[in-house]
Amino acid sequence: MAEYLNMDTLRFQMHQVHDMQQLFQYARYADYDKDAIDIFLDSIKDFSDQDLYPSFREMDADPARYEDGKIKVHPKVEEAMRKSGELGIIGGPYDAEAGGMQLPGIASHASYYIMEAANNHVPGYVGLTAGAAHLIIAFGDEELKATYVPKMLSGEWGGTMCLTEPQAGSSLSDITTTAYPQEDGSHIIKGQKIFISGGDHEYNENFVHLVLARIEGAPAGTKGISLFAVPKKRPTADGGLEPNDVTTAGDYQKMGQKGYCTTHLVFGENEGAKGWLVGEPHKGLKQMFQMMNEARIAVGRGAVAIASAAYHASLQYAKERPQGRRLKNDGTKDVSEEQTLIINHPDVRRMLLSQKAIYEGALSLVMQTALYHDLEMVSEGEEHEKYYLLLELLTPIAKTYPSEKGREAVDDGLQVLGGYGFCDDFVLQQYYRDIRIMAIYEGTTGIQSQDLLGRKVTMQKGKALEYLAAEVQKDIKAAMTYDELKPYAAKLGEKLQLTQKVLGKLMPFAMKGQYERYLSDATLFMQFMSTVVVAWQWLKMGTAAKQALVTGDDTYSTEFLEGKVHTLKFFYKYELSKVDSLADILMDGEVLTILEEKELIQ
Repeated sequence: MAEYLNMDTLRFQMHQVHDMQQLFQYARYADYDKDAIDIFLDSIKDFSDQDLYPSFREMDADPARYEDGKIKVHPKVEEAMRKSGELGIIGGPYDAEAGGMQLPGIASHASYYIMEAANNHVPGYVGLTAGAAHLIIAFGDEELKATYVPKMLSGEWGGTMCLTEPQAGSSLSDITTTAYPQEDGSHIIKGQKIFISGGDHEYNENFVHLVLARIEGAPAGTKGISLFAVPKKRPTADGGLEPNDVTTAGDYQKMGQKGYCTTHLVFGENEGAKGWLVGEPHKGLKQMFQMMNEARIAVGRGAVAIASAAYHASLQYAKERPQGRRLKNDGTKDVSEEQTLIINHPDVRRMLLSQKAIYEGALSLVMQTALYHDLEMVSEGEEHEKYYLLLELLTPIAKTYPSEKGREAVDDGLQVLGGYGFCDDFVLQQYYRDIRIMAIYEGTTGIQSQDLLGRKVTMQKGKALEYLAAEVQKDIKAAMTYDELKPYAAKLGEKLQLTQKVLGKLMPFAMKGQYERYLSDATLFMQFMSTVVVAWQWLKMGTAAKQALVTGDDTYSTEFLEGKVHTLKFFYKYELSKVDSLADILMDGEVLTILEEKELIQ
């Protein structure tokens, strides 16, 4: 079986780079240790090898579809939901009293990453169910929790989040789905939701939709939005289920992720869709953002997983495909020699290293973000504020960098295969199609970029950035203890100063109320900032690898550790150097994208 990820790389990041063991001192995670986490992840890898990876290409060839009024999906979805419940994946990070395992989030993300690398079409069904259950756990009353959460955590029932509407798109202030209060405390829900991932299929007997709607008479805009649990079928007093007037109107046929259904749902077409308020009225958007932030990190993680699988597929091909001959020092080739493997050609090696640098750097970013979430949950006072702000700052980056740069990495992998990369015979073309959606899911790159520059950079007068700079400086200091890493630590320090210079140029526009000008190049700022952040992650990885080499730690092979240092150097030469040109653009005074009196785009 072809590999789709490197478990040593995952463990190295969790244990050596991010020191997951620090979490076990807290009461919440006291039941775990390193061995327990490794055993759990090994069980996920076995499940992925046996059940998920073998059906990956089948799901692309036989897509989810709307047929005879129902959504048809691959039979492995049923097994995946059931097994995810049995293994504790769905409820992994949630409180024990709610039926969860209180698993560290960094380990939970690692488990999903393994599954997504094996088959990125399936874990979304599991993850959305987990996220919907978490919202009910966090904000629902005891009756809602008792009614829905156990069957969701077991995988018997699915869960979704329903935000987007045909006329509103990403503009949630324009949603029109309406909730009409009833005497029994429920609400009748009327409206339509589109692009609902995992919204329906035959292998879960029920679906619990978390729906944003406006209570009749509520204020306009986002302040009038409430959150409701709307089941496909209503539980009855005798333990049965009855229809709840939630109709599946169709399924969108997509370029990629064809095994992951994307539905159009209609609520209350016959006036009978009952929903129950989750939390307080008019607080729905704030509550839903808990799930959306989790989902945004999950999207980044999914993109990393696809980039990982694509890298290992193209690496395997490069090690097996003979073509051409190596150049001699005089620039000639000896055609009498046997053809060399393409991995021996410098340009192919450049593309493979680019893939490796991007996916491993992005994976470390996701692990870092997950660790901050874990620490936020168990810390208090100033420490809690620190991890909260770091999590807020990194979330849009953790979603966007893997989605955008991961696509570039997969593109490099396809190029390694040459003409075969464009053919159905090889899997790279499927990874290329599958990863494209990641820059659109849960808020497009433009939305994430405006969130980063418009909200996260400015929150609490830049305090999140101050905390991040302190974290980076700490790791620069650690890297400076190794002569081989000093030039790279110094270079990262220079880019931190460049970040301050760029923001010094941009912030006055915000202070003057010129917000359109301030945010006009937010996507370029995202590229700039995320590259610096991933360079920080590579310095952390290089330092951990160098420490293991110096101390003689034989947990990993010398080649493995030296490979991390080599890839750090590659990232700094080929990726970090790009931020200088981005800085030039960001600080350029000429404005070319803001609408003027004359329309110049024709």
